[in-house]
Order: sequence, then C-alpha cells, then structure tokens
Amino acid sequence: MLQTIFHAWERRLASVTTDRVVGPFDWGVDWIPPNGSAPDGAPVAQLREWVSHVMADTDAFFTAPPISDYTLTRRANGDLLTFPSALGTPHAENNTVYCRYFPARSRSAVLVLPQWNADPDGHVGLCRLLALNGMTALRLSLPYHDQRMPPELHRADYIVSANVARTVQVCRQAVLDARRAVAWLALQGYDRIGILGSSLGSCLALLTTAHEPLIVAQALNHISPYFADVVWRGLSTRHVRQGLDGHVDLDLLRALWAPISPRLFLDRVRDRRTLLVYARYDLTFPVDLSEDLVRECRELGIPYELAVLPCGHYSTGKTPFKYVDGWVLMRFLKRTLMS
Repeated sequence: MLQTIFHAWERRLASVTTDRVVGPFDWGVDWIPPNGSAPDGAPVAQLREWVSHVMADTDAFFTAPPISDYTLTRRANGDLLTFPSALGTPHAENNTVYCRYFPARSRSAVLVLPQWNADPDGHVGLCRLLALNGMTALRLSLPYHDQRMPPELHRADYIVSANVARTVQVCRQAVLDARRAVAWLALQGYDRIGILGSSLGSCLALLTTAHEPLIVAQALNHISPYFADVVWRGLSTRHVRQGLDGHVDLDLLRALWAPISPRLFLDRVRDRRTLLVYARYDLTFPVDLSEDLVRECRELGIPYELAVLPCGHYSTGKTPFKYVDGWVLMRFLKRTLMS
C-alpha cells in the first residue's frame, strides 16, 4: 500500500515539470578529440576508441592544471566564489564556475553538489545547516545551471542528454570544477574536506572523490552503479530516453558512458569514509539499481554506512523527509570530519 501511495505521489511531483523537451540524438563526435581516428570513421568506433583511451588513464581525464585566479565576493545572502572552469565549452556563460560560500569556524569543509536542474537556492538550507554545525559549506553550481545557463536553454539539458559524448564531457567538466573548488578550500586552510552530492550530484561526487586525494569523506544522496541505467529507466529522464531510442541500446550506452559510471571507480574510494543514501520508493533512481551499488560495495569490501529513506526521489525534498535526509547527511559529515 505504501509503495502504491508513494509511486503515485512521485508521478504527480514529476508531472509538475512541463518543459522537458525530447532533444535530437547525436553521437557527439565534435565533443571529443580525434585520438588518431580517421575523421570519416564510424561515430560508434570513434567513441569506443575515445572511451578506451579515457579509461586507460582516468587521472589524466579528471585532472586540470592548478590555478590562482579565484575571486571571492562578499554578499549579504552568501559570499560568492568564482573561478574559470578547466574545460572550455562553446558557451561562454558556462565557462565560469560559481560557488556560494557559507563559512564556519572549524577547519572542516564540505563541497555540495546539488541535483540536476536544481534552482539557485537548491541545497542552500542544507549548506546553512552544515555551517551551523561547524562545517564550512561551498555550494557549486553545476555546468549549465544557474548563471552558467546560456539563453538558448531553460533547463540544464546539456549535462544529461541524448548527445552521448557531450554528456560525458559536461559531467567531466563538473568533476574538474569540483576539484578546483576543493583546491580553493585547501588554500584557505581547510584540512578535513568532505563532499556531498544529491542525485546527479551524487554520481559526480563519487567521481570527484575517486580522483581527488584531499577528500576524506563522501555523502552520496541517491545512488546507482551505472549512469546509463538511470537515464534508461528513470522517471525524470524519460524524455532523454526517447531521444536515445532507436539509435543506441542500453549495453552500448553503458559502455560509452563508462567514464561517468560510479561502479567502475568504487575501488578508488576504498580509503574514504562513505555514506550511501537511497529512497525506498524511488522511481528516478530505481531502487534495484541503488541496491546493486550497495551490494557491489559489500562484495568488494568497500567500507560504507547506509541509510534508506522511507520515501521516493521527489518526495525526499518534501516535509518531513527533507529534514530526515538533511539530518542523516549532516550527522555523518559532522562525525567524520569533526571527530
């Protein structure tokens, strides 16, 4: 009975968004370097070769040169940190990173990565909760979100879309941006740094932790082992699936999106403190996928803590569940970063 009620609620909450658009399918070859491939080669072959090259050295793929040109602007509603993104895209607005800064007195800090299509105030309440509990919070606007969205968009469609290579590269951009944000925190003297990500932000947070040695703890809020499976089956990404249908099957998509799939990087987070959170009635990150990731961690001997929320994906953001979720996330980070 509870499942029926929550699933109906999730569908109603998802239906509130009426501006989802089915975008055209594209392999996105123009978003990758040639890697020695013949320019007239089959797009699938070019992408397979590129992904193979990426997976052979993901440290190179997810590492950018250090910078010093950070700017912190004092504001009444939260200080604003800006810096150049490490990955240039065709959209100038997207190439500057914006982070809202909520300082606390300790030397512990948390980088916060919100969900896909979060509004500018998404997770700000959580950041303030972290700061009230002694942990500085830095909320990063993901690529193509907030001030980074070009005029042609009204949703952040370029970070998850039916353009295969662009999706990988924009998610990569998010990880590179997150690592530069972590570097700035370290420059300010923070020596116990954690990361918190929700939904898409959870995937990006794990990828960041896997490649950033300064991160000691990760709180992953809504989880799945493979990027492709969530897009293929999730309630929130049905319009993306429609754009993919008839052009690529799930097995091929899973292979091409390997560089942004958490399962393939679990062994790299073995020495970090990890909290896994999923919702029992989730239709956006289907529950069996979340359970698969938990099982993979257990079978690989990856240490983790687990919390299962008694709600769905969208309803996590509703009272009283948002308070339960915030408390679970804050308690884990406070215990791991400040004890």
